[in-house]
Amino acid sequence: MKNNKEGVYQDTKKDGSLNYRASLTKDNKHISLGSYGSLKDANAAYNYGKKLLSSNISVNDYPKDCPLSFEKFVVLCNLRDNNIYISNPIYLEKRYFSYHYSPTEVYKFDMDDLFYLSSHKLMKRGNHLFVADYGSQVSLLDRLNIRAHAVEGRDYRLINHDSFDLRRENIEIVNRYFGVTREEKKLDAIYKASININGKFIIGRYSDEIEAAIAYNKAVDELKKKGCTKKYPQNFIEGISAREYASIYSNVEISSKITELNDLS
Repeated sequence: MKNNKEGVYQDTKKDGSLNYRASLTKDNKHISLGSYGSLKDANAAYNYGKKLLSSNISVNDYPKDCPLSFEKFVVLCNLRDNNIYISNPIYLEKRYFSYHYSPTEVYKFDMDDLFYLSSHKLMKRGNHLFVADYGSQVSLLDRLNIRAHAVEGRDYRLINHDSFDLRRENIEIVNRYFGVTREEKKLDAIYKASININGKFIIGRYSDEIEAAIAYNKAVDELKKKGCTKKYPQNFIEGISAREYASIYSNVEISSKITELNDLS
């Protein structure tokens, strides 16, 4: 590898083409700025990175013509302002940190999640946030105690209505269990359990959320007995004993429309 200019190194790819890598050092920490197809671009990235470390440019003011990638821009801003190097695009605030997914998508998280998200890159498909963990895609909602595939506004809500604020103090869980939705009836709450069997079937309405969740589980078991091969997730109920679960399970009533279904195999 050949050093052409300060902070820029030239090497050769397997196909024989030249590649230029830019990097800089701060407080004895070596920071890669990326690989570039030309010496000019690599040198521009190095010069801008060096300038950024001594400037007061805000982490929220990423220039459109910046020679650095957005991710590297955020990393350097955080290093400059907070004296800590984090390889993911994270910026430390006073009581929380922001994850800069893009110039227009900045998520807020509790400090308790810093170690995890500093070592796991945030990814997005549609509105679904996830990370890669040991080769598997793990929903970020799970870490926030929101069940996977929960729908904002139906199963949980963000108190300040900011879809990017994922701090736990801003999250209110409305429906914790599969197949259960809460219905407000005057001063009381009624929990409706339902399941999709080539169309939505109402299992029943219950005064207690746990009872509704167990009724859903009972309906799933009933469908399996009838030969249904569709895989339904089941609810794990915390805070009750096995005996209490069995008692509720045996006594809870589910719709006859489900118990009277014909063979589903």
